[in-house]
Amino acid sequence: MNSSSSHVDKLPSRVKLPFAFDAEALAREALAFDESEWMRHFNTAYYEGDWSGLPLRSPHGRLTIAPDPAGTAPYEDTPYLERCPAIRGVLADIACETSSVRMLRLGAGARIREHQDYNIGFDYGFVRLHIPIITGPGVEFMLGGEPLNMAPGECWYVDVWKAHTVWNPGPGARIHLVVDCFVNDAFLQMFG
Repeated sequence: MNSSSSHVDKLPSRVKLPFAFDAEALAREALAFDESEWMRHFNTAYYEGDWSGLPLRSPHGRLTIAPDPAGTAPYEDTPYLERCPAIRGVLADIACETSSVRMLRLGAGARIREHQDYNIGFDYGFVRLHIPIITGPGVEFMLGGEPLNMAPGECWYVDVWKAHTVWNPGPGARIHLVVDCFVNDAFLQMFG
């Protein structure tokens, strides 16, 4: 961790970052993928209903949303990212070094049970950003016991080490672009 990190110790569990992305362009890209290309989330004990993803950057660029078990594989672009110029634009605007980048979809009526994402956070050198692409007014994202309302096109730092749960009552799917960024000077500049 570099010396610039001392001010991040005061960060709240959620921070809306200074970006506004074209949610309609992102939605067109997400919806252009065939149903067969979405992959069921590997943590099957964490949810009920449809929780699936599309890998855009993954270990060795493989078409998987699962992390590298050893944690040593290089993250590379997948062929799916080539089909997503708007998402490539988002990543260029964020201008941070990334590891995992994926779209995650929570189907109508689906629920992600309360859980924590371990080994991610400032102490581990990388953090998670959420960019809602498609969401509904009834979607409930609870982080640390408090609601987090995110609108399409916004970009949020979310401390997923804290317990969180998501429920999508529908009628449509909720899709987020989820970006894991390395904590470095470029990332810290987003926080001012």
